[in-house]
Amino acid sequence: MNYYIGYDIGSSSVKVALVEAETGKKIIVLHEPQSEMEIVSLHSDWAEQNPEIWWEHICVATKRAIREANIDASKIAGIGISYQMHGLVIVDEKCNPLRNAIIWCDSRAVETGDKAFEELTKEKCMTHLLNSPGNFTASKLKWVKENEPDVYNKIYKYMLPGDYIAYKLTGDIRTTKNGLSEGMLWDYKENKVANWLLDYYGIDQSLTPTIVENFTNQGLLNEQASKESGLPVGIPVVYRAGDQPNNALSLNVLNPGEVAATGGTSGVFYAVSEMSAGNNSTRVNNFVHVNYEVENPRIGKLLNINGAGIQYRWLRNNMGNETYETMNRKASKIAIGSDGVVVLPFGNGAERMFNNKNIGTHFLNLNLNIHNSSHLFRASLEGIAFSFVYGMECLKEDNATINVIRAGNDNLFRSEIFSNTVATLIGHEIEIYNTTGAVGAARAVGLTDGDFEKFGSSITTNDHVMTFLPLKNKEPYEKAYQKWKSELELILTQKNN
Repeated sequence: MNYYIGYDIGSSSVKVALVEAETGKKIIVLHEPQSEMEIVSLHSDWAEQNPEIWWEHICVATKRAIREANIDASKIAGIGISYQMHGLVIVDEKCNPLRNAIIWCDSRAVETGDKAFEELTKEKCMTHLLNSPGNFTASKLKWVKENEPDVYNKIYKYMLPGDYIAYKLTGDIRTTKNGLSEGMLWDYKENKVANWLLDYYGIDQSLTPTIVENFTNQGLLNEQASKESGLPVGIPVVYRAGDQPNNALSLNVLNPGEVAATGGTSGVFYAVSEMSAGNNSTRVNNFVHVNYEVENPRIGKLLNINGAGIQYRWLRNNMGNETYETMNRKASKIAIGSDGVVVLPFGNGAERMFNNKNIGTHFLNLNLNIHNSSHLFRASLEGIAFSFVYGMECLKEDNATINVIRAGNDNLFRSEIFSNTVATLIGHEIEIYNTTGAVGAARAVGLTDGDFEKFGSSITTNDHVMTFLPLKNKEPYEKAYQKWKSELELILTQKNN
């Protein structure tokens, strides 16, 4: 029996999954490290990680997975990679990182991207990039050029996080259309690298890696990587994609009208659309989806909420370190609306849906005589859920069609308060699936035959856990949401003045 291995390189941990090649059945899923990886923040709104740490944890996790699954490593036949989007890894001619990776939640390049959007014009950017250059990989590279010229002058290639891991596995520096679109470096209209943006930023075009197609042989595992990871020499890397497009693939979200939801450190709605749906809002980002073809272009409309699960985790870490299950149980004893307590959960950097404003976390309307930790737990879950509902409104304004929402069985969606609140206010069922990004990346190795329909039916059959239906009594949820929204708009108005 052969197996596929999949990696999901997040900012908190590296996940690895082994699946049966023939059936896609999960064999094992685990993560490293057991605690969360460090995010280095030298200044307010900065976020960096050493990319070598990702590789070290991949090697440890791979050996663990092979050992604990008790399989013959020589039977692993291919590799898929999912990774944190929008990051920047830069290497010298020896392919050593020149500095820490600037990761997805780093906000230092906001002004750089905003200036480019204004000077290049909205029409040019939205027609060719389907986005503002924003705070993405291209703008982060420009920031390095302006602020660390000695580092910039040594750059041989820039990469996204998944490209770097693929390099560590194969020794080949390559990227994909998916990755370039995530970095605002893909021109949809011309179907090529957006060299005009690199020229505007004064970045040498030769720094862009060679492009490879997904679901093809993207490079073979070399002897050094085999020695460090325990994988067999010569197996191919077949697939790589950013975590949100990959999460959508993992949930069988491949066609217009299908939406993937994620409730991790950050929150995401990712709606698959046709190119013709257009894009009206700079608050919603558009990316090459995993099944994108020039003749049948599938775009992923992504609405990101930086401050989501991190809000609930902060409460857990700073209020006695209770389990999420205990927090959820205490929250369930509090009425809808949290007896007036409002939490705006945006303390994780600039928020795209607020046009890159950083409004922070706010705890509002606390009455020290009647409110306790249970109110804070409920208000936080509601606040995160309300931010998802607000985000869905942004998506619909950008012409996204919503027919079905699918989510993984992760922390936030395990909370009935959270899932019921979102489903009821949005008015759509939320299907919950017991799968992960690492499992999806592993299964994607088998998609060299291009049979997405068979791939999707296997997920629907094997991984469905439950479905949250909109509750009939919507009124108390709507009342609480409107109160939350009015508090949010007050803060936004203050930020605009």
